[in-house]
Amino acid sequence: MANAPALLLSAFPPELAGLDAAPPPGWVTACTGVGAVAAAVETARHLARVAPARVLFVGTCGAYDARLAPGALIAVSEAIALSLDEVEGRAYRPEIERTRWPATFPLPLPAYPVAVPPAITRTADGARALAAHAAAEHLEVTGVFAACHSAGVPVAAALAVANRVGPDAHAEWRASHAAVSRALVDALRARGVLGRSAP
Repeated sequence: MANAPALLLSAFPPELAGLDAAPPPGWVTACTGVGAVAAAVETARHLARVAPARVLFVGTCGAYDARLAPGALIAVSEAIALSLDEVEGRAYRPEIERTRWPATFPLPLPAYPVAVPPAITRTADGARALAAHAAAEHLEVTGVFAACHSAGVPVAAALAVANRVGPDAHAEWRASHAAVSRALVDALRARGVLGRSAP
């Protein structure tokens, strides 16, 4: 594995901020598609194809509360599969179902737990309820982390906050996701993450 490349993933090309066209030395880039199920399947496929030394996912997320502001750059400390129906008592999971996956290598960014619901939260009340369990919302990291844990491949994720979760989230995300994705990639370059050496 000494000469194995690292694998840089995102949900879709704009969140790679140009790295899909010009990957950093020692890295291979790929996309997972949107949503945790697609991300798990595609991550497993990319792991089999690339056999990477480690995996870094980059993307955007929504902030649940004042802990994070739009434009903040974070590392995912733990990816949590969670739904508003669970939090509010309308649903439950079997006790043997795994719902949490920690990052397995550190990044030079503030680290927060991130929730991955089955769909985007649209209400301020929903954001407040989920904020008791995580700082931000994302759609893919549980799938990416689950696939990497299963394969025994070190994994981490870096996210840029593009919006606040709630009724205006989609408009905010559309207006800012490209810029915050570029800022995240620039920060990872500046901090030496996107290089040949192990983090």
